[in-house]
Amino acid sequence: MPTFSDDVVSAVLAHMNDDHNDDSLLIARAFAAPDATSATMTTLDHLGGTWVYTVDGQKREVTVPWGAEIAERPEIRREIVRLYEQACGRLGLAPRPH
Repeated sequence: MPTFSDDVVSAVLAHMNDDHNDDSLLIARAFAAPDATSATMTTLDHLGGTWVYTVDGQKREVTVPWGAEIAERPEIRREIVRLYEQACGRLGLAPRPH
């Protein structure tokens, strides 16, 4: 079972939560709760990413599966971009160019 090292997971989480927090919120709204007011990516593995989001002051968690099992670090970016684009489609938003 492929897993990513702690340093890889930490780097991805820092990047997502520091630079792409709005993307995390879109993913939480599209895949869990349209009324989410905040979201933070908390972990990931070879099967998917997990976000904690807030609705009505209550924290909840959603794990969104990747399109396929992944094993290499570059695949993480590809899958997060795919989730972001799917989230935009579900929410009727135009995704920004990458």
